[in-house]
Amino acid sequence: MDPRRPRHPAAHPGGEVTSRSVAPLAATPVTADLLRGALDTEDTGRGLLPHRLPARARTQNTDGQLAMAESQPSGVRLALRTAATVVELDVLPVKRVYAGAPPRPDGVYELLVDARPAGRATAAGGDTFTVDLRTGGVEHRRGRPATLRFTGLPGRMKDVEIWLPHDETTELVALRTDAPVSPAPARGRKVWAHHGSSISQGSGATAPTGTWPALAAALGGVELVNLGLGGSALLDPFTARALRDTPADLISLKLGINLVNADLMRLRAFTPAVHGFLDTVREGHPDTPLLVVSPLLCPIHEDTPGPTAFDTEALGAGKLRFRATGDPAERAAGKLTLTVIREELARIVAQRSAEDPHLYHLDGRELYGEADAAELPLPDALHPDAAAHRRIGERFAARAFGEGGFFGGA
Repeated sequence: MDPRRPRHPAAHPGGEVTSRSVAPLAATPVTADLLRGALDTEDTGRGLLPHRLPARARTQNTDGQLAMAESQPSGVRLALRTAATVVELDVLPVKRVYAGAPPRPDGVYELLVDARPAGRATAAGGDTFTVDLRTGGVEHRRGRPATLRFTGLPGRMKDVEIWLPHDETTELVALRTDAPVSPAPARGRKVWAHHGSSISQGSGATAPTGTWPALAAALGGVELVNLGLGGSALLDPFTARALRDTPADLISLKLGINLVNADLMRLRAFTPAVHGFLDTVREGHPDTPLLVVSPLLCPIHEDTPGPTAFDTEALGAGKLRFRATGDPAERAAGKLTLTVIREELARIVAQRSAEDPHLYHLDGRELYGEADAAELPLPDALHPDAAAHRRIGERFAARAFGEGGFFGGA
């Protein structure tokens, strides 16, 4: 028996997750050519870990939050061509437990057959990181892999995608099927690379195809590369270089909320940092349609600077909420709010677009504004829920990919 083969089951809705096969299946090595949406992969010795930033960017990063976010495979999927009716995937998830906060749901794996939903699963077990939100302390406990088993797939030749969890680091240990597997062929679609915050990564969505970028990509008929990095859309030069070097036909940048959350810079630094980020992206994509999206409405930070903090009173009641801790009067000293950022992004894009005809601007409140906040308020005061993700995705698809949209009906 393969010693890396898991021996314990994990449960999931709408399908079977088990530790061993009923019938013999053939193994296919999990390699980078079976993946879409990842910029890099790493052999950890336990499995293949997809990364959403390249190795050089990771070596220049010193922030644990970014390291976690880029290793969570939002938008990353296995893309297979096969006649298999049974697919088994051994995975080693990384669970995060926040002491005192409500338990996080297990990450969801979604299987699509010819772009249509055909199964979903969750994986128990794996490694666990327990984080004390009050002290910042972290305890790591190693675990074992689990096996996801999808059955009853049509026996014809087909494209099968397995979308990995958008919010749970996942190592891919083994793949087994009852028919040969090859990488899915390219579908001739344009590639859309998007960079943003945890909202773009999918925080608040309940499944990987339910994040607003995944929904927008499906509606727009494009291939998604999601560089939404929770807490980490901070105008880092290595992220700009990653975008510069990523093949893409369409690029969008949703900037602002994390700079307020972290209280990272003042207006004096923000403006040249945005210019520098755009300059770097343009080095690799001089004529690619490039859309700058300003922040969605977030009432706690519209006119109040950061930093953003956990609401300890809500945490004591077992609820996870955020609050703004800055002083609105500090705007006069250059502190950033969402209102300030929107105005400056609009000005920067207007200035640059005089010489860059493929540069565009979208006010994020067109995707989620005051009326939306009244109908679908942010549950934790910072992140949209699943229904709001759908609305944002539909609106972005219409404005960016629709007829007359920024990306010219991609």
